[in-house]
Amino acid sequence: MYICIFFCKLLLDLVMALLRSLSAQRTTINLVKSGSCSSPTAAAAVAAQRTHHHHHQRRNLHVAPPSSLSPNLKHHLHHHLHLNRHHQLIWSLLIQQRSLHSPSGPNQQVADVSTLGRKQYQASSSPSSSSSSSSSPQRDPLDVSFNDPIAAFKSKTTWELVRAYLVYMICSSEKLVEHNMTLMKWSKQILGQRLFTALMKATFYGHFVAGEDQIKIIPTLERLRSFGVKPILDYSVEEDITQEEAEKREVESSVSSAGDNKEEGAMPQYHVDKSFADRRYKVSSARTYFYLNEATCERNMETFIKCLEAVSGATFGTGITAIKLTALGRPQLLLQLSEVIMRTRKYMEDLVGGQGNVLTHHKTIKDLEKYYASVGDNKDVQEFLKNVTSDKEGILHLFPWSGIVDENSQLSDTFRVPDPQTGQMRRLISQIPPKEEEMFRNMIRRLNTIVKTAAELDVRIMIDAEQTYFQPAISRITLEMMRKYNKDKAIVFNTYQCYLRESFREVGTDLEQAKRQNFYFGAKLVRGAYMEQERARAQALGYPDPVNPDYEATTDMYHRTLSECLRRIKLMKDCGDDARKIGIMVASHNEDTVRFAIQQMKEIGISPEDKVICFGQLLGMCDYITFPLGQAGYSAYKYIPYGPVEEVLPYLSRRAQENKGVLKKIQKEKRLLMAEIRRRLIRGQLFYKPKGNYVPI
Repeated sequence: MYICIFFCKLLLDLVMALLRSLSAQRTTINLVKSGSCSSPTAAAAVAAQRTHHHHHQRRNLHVAPPSSLSPNLKHHLHHHLHLNRHHQLIWSLLIQQRSLHSPSGPNQQVADVSTLGRKQYQASSSPSSSSSSSSSPQRDPLDVSFNDPIAAFKSKTTWELVRAYLVYMICSSEKLVEHNMTLMKWSKQILGQRLFTALMKATFYGHFVAGEDQIKIIPTLERLRSFGVKPILDYSVEEDITQEEAEKREVESSVSSAGDNKEEGAMPQYHVDKSFADRRYKVSSARTYFYLNEATCERNMETFIKCLEAVSGATFGTGITAIKLTALGRPQLLLQLSEVIMRTRKYMEDLVGGQGNVLTHHKTIKDLEKYYASVGDNKDVQEFLKNVTSDKEGILHLFPWSGIVDENSQLSDTFRVPDPQTGQMRRLISQIPPKEEEMFRNMIRRLNTIVKTAAELDVRIMIDAEQTYFQPAISRITLEMMRKYNKDKAIVFNTYQCYLRESFREVGTDLEQAKRQNFYFGAKLVRGAYMEQERARAQALGYPDPVNPDYEATTDMYHRTLSECLRRIKLMKDCGDDARKIGIMVASHNEDTVRFAIQQMKEIGISPEDKVICFGQLLGMCDYITFPLGQAGYSAYKYIPYGPVEEVLPYLSRRAQENKGVLKKIQKEKRLLMAEIRRRLIRGQLFYKPKGNYVPI
C-alpha cells in the first residue's frame, strides 16, 4: 500500500512539474501574441502559419485527446496539444525577425539560430523527419556538450521517458536507495508475485533490464541497433545469499585441501581473509559469483554460451558478451596463480633490480646465464633457460605461459625457478592436490569453450576485471586467450581498472607483449568497481594501498592510459600496419572522458570508421551520451542485462545504489528528460513511436 501511494505521489509531482512548465511557456506565448498585433512581422508569421496549417494537420501534429480520458484531463490535454500551433507561430516570428535584422538577409538566419533550436525547427518542418525509410543510413552531427534532449531520447517512447524520470526521482532519495532491497521484498509480500512483477516492469526492471530471456530481449536489441547502438549482453541473475553464507563459501573455496600454507615469501593479499570473504562488501556496481561446486560452473558456462548465441542472432558480428572468470572456477586457483605471478616479478627484481613485469626489464638469455654462472652446469638450470620465452628484444616470460591454457600441463611443475646460489629448483606455487589441478583444467576448458564459440559466432568476449588479488591471474589467462584466438581480429578483450596505481604500466606491458607476439589486443578501460573494498583490505592486511589517492588522479590515469593506446594506434597507421590490431572500449559515464577521447581521436587522425575505438555505458544510464554518439556514427554500446524479474533483484539494487552515487549525472539526465517530455506534449507527440534508420559503425 505504501509503495503504491509513493509511486502515485511521484507521478503527481511529475505531472505538476510539467503543468508548471507548460503554464510558463503559455504565458510567454500570450505575451508575444499580445505585443505583436501591430507588427508586420507578426502578420507575416500568422499568414505563414495559415498557409502551412493543412500540412501540419496531415502530419498529425495536432492530436485529439483519447475519448477514454476524463473530461477535465481531456480539456487540459487538448489545451496543451493545441499549443503546438502557437509554438509554430512563435518560431516563425523569430525566424522572420532574425531575417529582417540580419545584415546578410534571410539566408543568414539559419546559421545564427542555436543548434538545439535549429534541430527542433528541422524536426517539425522537414517532411523527411517523419519518415526514416531513406535508402542510406542516417548520421547526425554530434553535440559534444551532450545537451540535446532530442538526440538523447529519440529512441524512447514518451512513457519510457516518464518511467525514467520516476526512476531517477527514486534514486535521488537516499533513504529509499539505502533500504531498496528490503522495500522490494516487502512489496512482493504485500502485492503478491504478479502485481510485484508488474510494478518492477513499470519501474526499475523496465528501465535497467532488457527482458527475461534471450527471446524477449530481441525487440530491445533491434531498437538499439536502429538508433546506432550495439549491445554488450550480460545474463544478470545473481544469488541472493546472506553474508554468513557468502563468507562460508568463499573461505571454503579459497583454501586448498592441503591447507593454506603461507611459505616464506608469501604475500598476504593473495590469501583469503574472513573479514573480506564476502566480496560484495562496499561494492555497488559489480556482479559477484561465489563458488559452490563444479556443476554450478558448468551451468555458468552454458549461460555465457547462450548469451553469445543471443548476441550473434541480433547484431551481425558487432555484439559483445561480458563474462567473469570467478563464475567458471574455484577462486583458490586464481589466488594461487596471482601469487605466483607477483612472486615471479619479485624474483626478477631480486635478480636484476627495478620493478614491474619480467618483459619490462629488457634482459636477454645471456644476461640470465650470467646470473646463473656459478650453477650453469646444472641440468635443471639449463632446462629452465631453454624454456624461457624471448625474442630479439629480450625476455618476455620466465615460464611457458601457454601451459596455463594447455589442458595437459601441471601448475605445480610449471612454476619453478632455480636458486642463483645452489641451482636447486624451487616452487613458486605450493603443491596443488591432483583434484584441484583438475579443477583448474576444468576452468580453462570452460573458458576455451566459451571463446571458441565466440570466434565461431563472430561475437567478442570482454573478460571483466575483478579484485586485485584475482587480477594478475585473470589478466594472464586473458592474454593467453588473446594470443591463442586473436590472430585475425580482436575476439577477446581484457578489462583495466584505471583507479589502480599500476594501470598505465600494466596496459603498456600488455600492449608490448601483443606487438612482440603478433596478436590483436583488446582492452576495455573503466574507472573501477572495488575501490573502498580494496583500500579497507590493504589497510587491514598490511600491504600497500593499490588505489590512486583521489578521483582526479584516477581521471589522469584513465586519460594517460587512453592516450598511450591511441598513440600506438597512430604509430601502426603511420607504418601502414593494421591499426585494428589495437581495439579500445572507453567504458565511462563521465562525459569529460568521452569528450577527451573524441578530441584525441581528432588530433591523432583516428576516425570512427577505423573501428578501433568504441564507447560503452550501462542500459538505463547516460542515454544522453550513448545515443548521440551512435547516431553521429561513433561505435557506441549499451551494457544490456537480462534475466527473470525475481532473479535480477540484486542487480537492480546495485543500479539504484550506483545512481545514488552520481547525483550530478542524475540531475542532468532528469533535466533533459523533462525537456523532452515537455517538448513532446507541446508538439502533440505524446504517442510518438521510435523508428530509427541508423546503422551501427
